[in-house]
Amino acid sequence: MDWLQALLLGIIQGLTEFLPVSSSGHLMIVRELLGVDAEGFLDFTVTVHLATVLSTIVVFRKPILRLLSGFFKFRYNDETDYILKILVSMIPVALVGFLFKDRVEALFGDSLTTVAVCLLVTAALLVLSDFFGDRSAAGKSAVDATIYPDRARSVGSAAGVSSRVWSPRNGINFWQAFVVGIGQALAVAPGLSRSGTTISTGLLCGVKRDVMAQFSFLMVLIPIIGEQALGILKAVTGQAGLGGGLSPVCLAVGFVSAFAAGLFACKAMVALVRKARLGWFALYCVIVAVLIFIFI
Repeated sequence: MDWLQALLLGIIQGLTEFLPVSSSGHLMIVRELLGVDAEGFLDFTVTVHLATVLSTIVVFRKPILRLLSGFFKFRYNDETDYILKILVSMIPVALVGFLFKDRVEALFGDSLTTVAVCLLVTAALLVLSDFFGDRSAAGKSAVDATIYPDRARSVGSAAGVSSRVWSPRNGINFWQAFVVGIGQALAVAPGLSRSGTTISTGLLCGVKRDVMAQFSFLMVLIPIIGEQALGILKAVTGQAGLGGGLSPVCLAVGFVSAFAAGLFACKAMVALVRKARLGWFALYCVIVAVLIFIFI
């Protein structure tokens, strides 16, 4: 991989991370088109994912600081409840990371057939969530007052009740958070969109679209940062090489380009996911999958 390829791959990661179309799948597609070797590609993927996670932190710094501020009051409040649900959602992906890491790495080195099949699975989940997800969430008055305090006040005032009253708390319960976490764990396969899988799973479980969109992008922060920190620790202790043989220049260029593209795309794409019918993204995934089957 040269620096120009790393630049293009980083931009692709930044632009597709916030859409339910699988950024990892698109990275593999572009990797094949550019003729980039698979060696070290998983480390590159984790690096550019870290970059978009950091762009997410920058864009959502205010609600994240609000969560942390409430959490460190050391009492069970809305912020503590929300963070605990994020931690619960991390359990499945942590188990997959510890027990099946080698198999996951094998998937990233596989042919594009895996990507095409997983894109079709992503499309099916998106269609199902469009048909059944919004219906299961219909009628719920849950408002995420931790992340949307102004919206909670307005809804509460209109209903003539306190803005602190909603069910379930923060718009999502612990069981829903765990099921969404299972979706995230399955989405480590390239082509199976993490955001698409988690948002669809949440909608099918009855979580409202706006709550699920926010939760989906916050729940990935700790796993990606933890994965990168673990890789750096192994490199420092001599247990593994940092970057899987890729040059530091490629990793740096990929990181910077993914971060910049993520900053540009994050707010617009999250707003689009909240409002748009996911079926349109499903159609896109099917088209890409069919093209892969035709031309591979």
